[in-house]
Amino acid sequence: MQKSEYDIVVIGSGPNGLAAAIQLQLKGLSVLLVEGRETIGGGMRTKELTLPGFHHDVCSAIHPMAASSPFFSQLPLGNFGLEWIIPEVAAAHPFDDGTAVGLFRSIEQTADGLGLDRNSYRDLIGPLAENWEKLVPDILAPLGVPNHPLLFGGFGLKAILPATTLASLYFKEEKTKGFWAGMAAHSIQSLSKFTTSAIGLVLLAAGHSKGWPLPKGGSQQLANSLARYFESLGGEIQTGWMINTMDELPKAKAVIFDTSADQLLKIAKEHLSPSYQKQLRRFRYGMGVFKVDWALNAPIPFSSEVARKAGTVHLGSGIKDIGLSEHQSSRGVHPENPYVLVAQQSVFDPTRAPKGHHTAWAYCHVPNGSTVDMTAQIERQIERYAPGFRDTIIAKHTFNTTQIQAYNPNYIGGDINGGAMDLSQLFTRPAVQFTPYRTSSKEIYICSSSTPPGGGVHGMCGYHAANRVIKDLFN
Repeated sequence: MQKSEYDIVVIGSGPNGLAAAIQLQLKGLSVLLVEGRETIGGGMRTKELTLPGFHHDVCSAIHPMAASSPFFSQLPLGNFGLEWIIPEVAAAHPFDDGTAVGLFRSIEQTADGLGLDRNSYRDLIGPLAENWEKLVPDILAPLGVPNHPLLFGGFGLKAILPATTLASLYFKEEKTKGFWAGMAAHSIQSLSKFTTSAIGLVLLAAGHSKGWPLPKGGSQQLANSLARYFESLGGEIQTGWMINTMDELPKAKAVIFDTSADQLLKIAKEHLSPSYQKQLRRFRYGMGVFKVDWALNAPIPFSSEVARKAGTVHLGSGIKDIGLSEHQSSRGVHPENPYVLVAQQSVFDPTRAPKGHHTAWAYCHVPNGSTVDMTAQIERQIERYAPGFRDTIIAKHTFNTTQIQAYNPNYIGGDINGGAMDLSQLFTRPAVQFTPYRTSSKEIYICSSSTPPGGGVHGMCGYHAANRVIKDLFN
């Protein structure tokens, strides 16, 4: 039975809400985790969206940053049901000639597929991958003094560059530039913007260090293992409770919001200063996504063997095409040949579909708030590199940006990154504060991807927010 008083109440059970709740509980505090939906997980949910027996990841599917997370990696999640599956090829980037560049655990094997850019790739990514364990705590942290300033400075000088600039500085081969663009486009920005190189560098280094794993049984299993561990520590979870006002909550020394800036403002407005409210209203959201899930009677028939062996496949050919797609979407235009991200989990995890069948997951970036159906454009891009794909489809389910937001109110306009992660909002998320996890109220904090280090299933926003609460209120 729910108590009348806790040390901390956490609103939202996404990766950051769960991380914050666990860290606080580990410090001996009493924590209640509140989730509006009947199922925990936020962006880590898995559902039967198409047909019975076909298990689809609703949002996040592949988890390179969860495997690299300095916080998640130290938790005994394997004892609570989590089993990682690591595809032989982390990601592939196919081309119209039937070939593909693959991201392998081995830097040498990856570089061997890059022609004239073999040495340049090794020089660029090698030091990051070799020092990944030292670098990642600094990369996934709020602005501050890094633990390894020289390593972090070397990363930062490259990470701040626009992806298009870094490509021209380091690469000669058009295929290498296309491969790089597919990585950098995870930033969900125009590739000509500063800091778009950061996510590409991080994903490549993480791939060489840890691979790009997927949880056996679906992303829900990651959420469930985190929740089971939290409860084993004495934490409490209440699902099916959509909070509308702060007055609904039990008494607590602080409340932490794993929500968007918009949701924080909606629920806690009366407790926030006018100036802080103003900053939340000015917080900018980025492009949205249009997503399709398919039930298939066979694996996606990619022409490239490398693509067939990859957990993730980036579609969009060269850097010019991908750059145009991302630029158009950022300017409110729906691209005819969009950059498409594909995940084919059932190739590696037979629990995702009935025997002899498969699932597939894909999305493209679209203008924020778009209601345009991009199914045809996405399927055309897949068919381009996998002739006969349409013949394998037995059912499909789509999400436009408004449907995604309706499913998860934190995805404002379909933005799954918690707000645009451009240079002006990289560290000042969601407002300009001495510490980004505090609000204007001493009892209210925010720990979502709308805070540093931003989007991705890594839990580090929640971990850092929890430590801030501990320092402020319990030291």
